[in-house]
Amino acid sequence: MDIQLFAITLLVISFSLIIGKFLRLKIKFLQRLFLPSSVIGGLFLLLIGPQVLALPLLRDLTSMWDLLSGLSAYLINIIFAALFIGKEIPPLKEIWKLAGPQVCFGQTLAWGQYFFGILAGILVLSPLLGLPVFAGALIEIGFEGGHGTAAGLGPTFDALGWPEGQDLALGLATIGILVGVMAGIILVNWASRKNIIKTDKAVEKLQEDDTCTEFEDRESLVKDKVRLSESIEPLSLHLALIGAAIGIGYLILQLLIFLEDLLFSPFGWEGIMEFVPLFPLAMIGGILVQIIHHRLFKDTLEIDRQHINRLQGVSLDFLIVASLGSLSLGVLADYWEALVLLALVGITWNLVAFMVLAPRFIKHHWFERGIGDLGQSMGMTATGLLLIRLADPDNRSQALGAFGYKQLLFEPVVGGGLFTAASMPLISRLGAETMLIVVTVVFIFWLIFGFWLRNRI
Repeated sequence: MDIQLFAITLLVISFSLIIGKFLRLKIKFLQRLFLPSSVIGGLFLLLIGPQVLALPLLRDLTSMWDLLSGLSAYLINIIFAALFIGKEIPPLKEIWKLAGPQVCFGQTLAWGQYFFGILAGILVLSPLLGLPVFAGALIEIGFEGGHGTAAGLGPTFDALGWPEGQDLALGLATIGILVGVMAGIILVNWASRKNIIKTDKAVEKLQEDDTCTEFEDRESLVKDKVRLSESIEPLSLHLALIGAAIGIGYLILQLLIFLEDLLFSPFGWEGIMEFVPLFPLAMIGGILVQIIHHRLFKDTLEIDRQHINRLQGVSLDFLIVASLGSLSLGVLADYWEALVLLALVGITWNLVAFMVLAPRFIKHHWFERGIGDLGQSMGMTATGLLLIRLADPDNRSQALGAFGYKQLLFEPVVGGGLFTAASMPLISRLGAETMLIVVTVVFIFWLIFGFWLRNRI
């Protein structure tokens, strides 16, 4: 890699982030939308890039734009590897007692996106619009997975022969954030008028404080500082832990590829593991790092979750700017019918599921707890946290804790987990009709289980 080119690329991303923050501070409309500065910065970079204004300083840097589009595949590994490092993993019984109904609701949302997406792919996207058979998976990838997952799956889109799908997924993720935040605010105001919740004017407070989706669940942060900090810079140690998690994930992926080739290739199976990106396995690596730390080093070395959050946040900001800045507007124009159809199907399902299923799955504080899953299902986990804070600023419903616990039983599978990463190769190998049957069975299971569980927790 050209080091000078890499430095120029980082400089351009950094400048775009600063501009994004500046615009958000100065333009009240952007604050009301609660758009992250990284999204604004990415759209600004897209505006000044070769596809729109084509500023002379950037127009001829072809290699930089190529690097921008490929950078996301590396940054996503840091984000997913850091998900569970430094988080106490409580007993499964405790997780299920608090978050069981939300696990059911979140899983139903995700598998419903697959069900309706693949159905749309079979009926419309493939036969009428000429898209690949796996295009229906883009709803879950773009909405539930978000920009990070869509950008991280770039190599998978390339391997499957449809690189344009990544731009379509990124477009869906952007639509998801915009609609998710606006619909969430409308729903919070509606619930406040109906006395379903008490907001104490949380929306106005957050706007005045310039608060966006850039905050974490404070209850999950470890308060103790890293010991023996004089022997190593704490941030370096935490970056090394993330690196170890990515390394473990890489070894797991290579092992799975080897086992698949050894056990299934002799029977004619073409294989899907070679299409699976590294980031969901890096998440598994992060869980293993946390377990090893808890078992062997808990009393000698504390992991500061705030350091992990900072490293994760930097990677996410840079990833969003890079992926949006290199988004192909030509692809979105070429596939605008598919983009509109997928967005309408996904948004309609999410909103109907929230209004109909959330109060029937979640017995107490259904709105405060369900609104977080609605936000997450529209593009970002941070959007879910934002909407929870709007609906329950004092955390009276314990929605934040339940939402955090839910992630432990949610993200390893969908929302950027293993099935999300493998969904397109599976549809391509097994066929859309076969996978529709599979996701329908799982979807119905979570639907029935959610109704059954409501009166038992």
